[in-house]
Amino acid sequence: MAHGRRAGPRPRGLRLLGRAHRAGGVPRPDVPVGDGPAHRAGYATDVITDLALRWLDSLEGDDPWCLLVWHKAPHRPWEPDEAHADLYREPIPVPATFTDDYATRTSSARRAAMRIAEHLTAEDLKVDPPPGLTYDELALWKYQRYMEDYLRCVASVDDNVGRLTAALRERGELDDTLLLYSSDQGFFLGDHGWFDKRFMYEESIRMPFLLSYPRALDGGRVHDGIVTNVDLARTILDAAGVEPHPRMQGRSFWPELAGHHGTGDHADPPPDPPARGFYYRYWEHDDVFHKAPAHYGYRDDRYKIVYFYNDGTGLAGTGPFTYPGEWELYDLERDPEELHNVADDPAYADVRARLEVDLWHAQAAVDDRPHPGQPVPAGIAALAGRTGT
Repeated sequence: MAHGRRAGPRPRGLRLLGRAHRAGGVPRPDVPVGDGPAHRAGYATDVITDLALRWLDSLEGDDPWCLLVWHKAPHRPWEPDEAHADLYREPIPVPATFTDDYATRTSSARRAAMRIAEHLTAEDLKVDPPPGLTYDELALWKYQRYMEDYLRCVASVDDNVGRLTAALRERGELDDTLLLYSSDQGFFLGDHGWFDKRFMYEESIRMPFLLSYPRALDGGRVHDGIVTNVDLARTILDAAGVEPHPRMQGRSFWPELAGHHGTGDHADPPPDPPARGFYYRYWEHDDVFHKAPAHYGYRDDRYKIVYFYNDGTGLAGTGPFTYPGEWELYDLERDPEELHNVADDPAYADVRARLEVDLWHAQAAVDDRPHPGQPVPAGIAALAGRTGT
């Protein structure tokens, strides 16, 4: 949240220790205060909001301020608080892709240890399953347990976001506050039989994102362009009329929300052009918990290409095993659920060739480097041959 008041002299945050590191429900979250931490009783999501509201109430004057509130609640092992413990008792609908057999996917995707049927732990489930269930019945039982607690934790986040919004309204500042509600990534909720994230599939890379600034923006609109979390900082600065640092990556999509106005000497500076696509990379190859493969890729408004380079390259947190590189390609218009990998389909040969070049350029634009196992795209090689480089 950003508003017309000054922030404090230094950032302050909340750190969760031990089991609290991963939990939404934490009996004694550890809060850095002054020269050392202080334990606070209560549910972590509530405590974080309490501290945010206390800081908000301490403000005086009309200087600009910025308040960042980060909740851990949707993370494993999904421990709801008592206020939400009885929600979602009715059966939760199962995603259409829950029984995805990965028939056309690469072996890279199949190695991931993220299956609800097989990789949720006793700590995740919290109660033992009933005896006598078949494999398929047990998978559905685990899905219901997982989703019940996950949604209960998120309900607490929703309630506490409501507390913040109500506080701004009571202070008469809601209309003048740029309020953003988002996440650091998407999450598999039984889609393709998975939990967790990491992959470049849609459920993982799509993030919830709501934005409110009544004084500057009309409500009830949908922005359907490509926006990434790397764009948020520049967009916030643009909305506040602050120049970004020249080294900042991303682009401002504020003009697309607020409109681009002016002509002649009084014209606004031209906005950044709409994004044609975006680059994604996951580096934590073969990690001890999820065994997800290292990969990178490029997605535009219709297609997605992914290269699983399957190599930790010696980085901390990666596993010791490497595997041959593999490609996946999806036509999101015809196959929005990404069930049909068409990387080797002759009908998509031209699309793949174009996307390999787009991926190469998008990677270079952020000063990343392709894995040595990835061949130079034919379009790049042909261009280099013509220019002698």
